[in-house]
Amino acid sequence: MTEKTTTKPKIIIAGFSSYPRELNYAKFAEIGNEVGAVLMADMAHIAGLIAGKALRNPFDDGFHIITTTTHKTLRGPRGAMILSQGTVSNPLKPVDKTIKNLPTLVDRTVFPGIQGGPHEHIIAAKAVALGEAQKPEYRQYCQQILKNSKRLADEMMKRGFKLITNGTDNHLILADVKASFNLDGGEVEDVLDEIGLTLNKNVIPDDPLPPYRPSGIRLGTPAITTRGLKEKDMALVAEWMLQAIKNRKNAKKLTSLHNEVKDFCLQFPLPSDV
Repeated sequence: MTEKTTTKPKIIIAGFSSYPRELNYAKFAEIGNEVGAVLMADMAHIAGLIAGKALRNPFDDGFHIITTTTHKTLRGPRGAMILSQGTVSNPLKPVDKTIKNLPTLVDRTVFPGIQGGPHEHIIAAKAVALGEAQKPEYRQYCQQILKNSKRLADEMMKRGFKLITNGTDNHLILADVKASFNLDGGEVEDVLDEIGLTLNKNVIPDDPLPPYRPSGIRLGTPAITTRGLKEKDMALVAEWMLQAIKNRKNAKKLTSLHNEVKDFCLQFPLPSDV
């Protein structure tokens, strides 16, 4: 796509939704540049951590397009963005299909072709989120997310949770509960929900179980970090998880654990309640 062409361009895509480590974007870029490919990264789950300088920015390694949601770690309203490198021009006028013209090509494709009806209140909320992401306090928040996730991963492993990649470099933790406790992810999701801990069942690499009852669970630390929890609190979270799993058939114990979680959370009110 380095010059005007009618052939289908090569595209290399990097991204993930449940990978606890950081990708080698430079290697992706090296391969893509060898074959003249457009380099696209999806950073929906880690956009906030990239904005907060806690994780590497794919643009720094030569990527051309980045797609992202505006919620998750970016902590804004539900929505999405397409970011691109190149020359911006009038999207109403055709341009050559080159990497340099990607911003205009994206604009011509997305609006009004496949998307319309902008919601101004959501745009305003995105602006607020992006403004927050430029503040020094936001960088501190992102660093605390990583500190909490690494500690929580360690505390879970101490308690017998088998983690995919044996740790994490970002906010995500992916655990194989089938190997750990001979339970599928749905069973663990349900019992943790009973005590007030929210996560989701999730497939693991080469999962032998079907998607609706996979072997894993996926959890992250942005929400609890926003509420003010620190590394010292991660052992308690991990212990609650273990006790709920061990006592999943004991209604009285689950009620007791739920009350413990509720009382603890009251010490960390939501930002809107402060």
